[in-house]
Amino acid sequence: MDRRSIIKHAGLAGVLTAGVAPAVYAQGVNVRWRLASSFPKSLDTIYGSAEMFAKTMKALSGGKFEVSVHAAGELMPAFGVVDALQNGTVEMAQTASYYFTGKDPIFAFGCAVPFGLTARQMDAWMDHGNGRKLMDEFYARYNIKSRSAGNTGTQMGGWYRKEIKTANDLKGLKMRMGGGLFGEAMLKLGVVPQNMPAGDVYQALEKGTLDAVEFVGPYDDQKLGFNKVAPFYYYPGWWEGGAELEFYINAKAYAALSPEYQAMVDAATAVASRDMTAKYDAFNPLALKKLVAAKTQLKAFPKEIMDAGFKASMEVFAAHEAISPEFKKIHQDMRAFQREQILWQRFSQFRFDSYMATVKI
Repeated sequence: MDRRSIIKHAGLAGVLTAGVAPAVYAQGVNVRWRLASSFPKSLDTIYGSAEMFAKTMKALSGGKFEVSVHAAGELMPAFGVVDALQNGTVEMAQTASYYFTGKDPIFAFGCAVPFGLTARQMDAWMDHGNGRKLMDEFYARYNIKSRSAGNTGTQMGGWYRKEIKTANDLKGLKMRMGGGLFGEAMLKLGVVPQNMPAGDVYQALEKGTLDAVEFVGPYDDQKLGFNKVAPFYYYPGWWEGGAELEFYINAKAYAALSPEYQAMVDAATAVASRDMTAKYDAFNPLALKKLVAAKTQLKAFPKEIMDAGFKASMEVFAAHEAISPEFKKIHQDMRAFQREQILWQRFSQFRFDSYMATVKI
């Protein structure tokens, strides 16, 4: 197996373990790319994934492929990255695809939909089901190829200035949410969805412009300080059983790369994706303990609200399927894959986790 083949089939760790050093080149940079993130630098989990990609590309290429990473607002607004990729302003972006459902609801399937896939299920659907194939067929009209940038895992249900006891308590609630089909479902429940970048949320919540906010989970939420202005922290985030962040790559820029550089890009995105997901699993438990110690009131959504959310979500899916055959094709493929995953995990992970939660270790 030659060096190029090894790089293609292994992440950076695998390359180094195999004892195959990245190519040594003459001084100078062959390729310079710019990567625009939809997130602030303060989020070392999500934004850190973009930095890890750039670091890995530099290592794999011996410094010949340089990627500069830019936080939201530096080159363009957080939600301007798709337009920038489409017109060739940047070569890459790192974002949550459901931010762009205003362009087309199908974008949501690249990140998360209500009552959708968990992190492991999403990886499986994308890499070994039809997910990546279907999404890249859709993204092609925007001059985009996609790769995973990592997954947050199942998210929390957000921060609320007042207690949420019944579905009626959601009516009129002004809530920041990531976007996508979740917003349509919440609208059916009487919530007034607000889509804004993470960096703008704290002030809006503090001033009462917002009544609630959902973002990710304990580690990121603690960094953003939401617990200081909203005491009630609900779970689970039924709209994001596992939220996939994505690297969007300008398709023409990718096609112009040598096969070796393409393999490096693929390997570096895999390294960055795994690193981000692992960070969330490692850091969230510790952050949650700190939040509870700081008087955060941790509460589960009542079943009534979960059921109302499920009903509203299924109505949203049905409405989109009725007008878009492409939406229906992707949604039905995802649900078929999900049913198989749930069946298997009933006998494996679900049962194991349920038992381990009852014993002292």
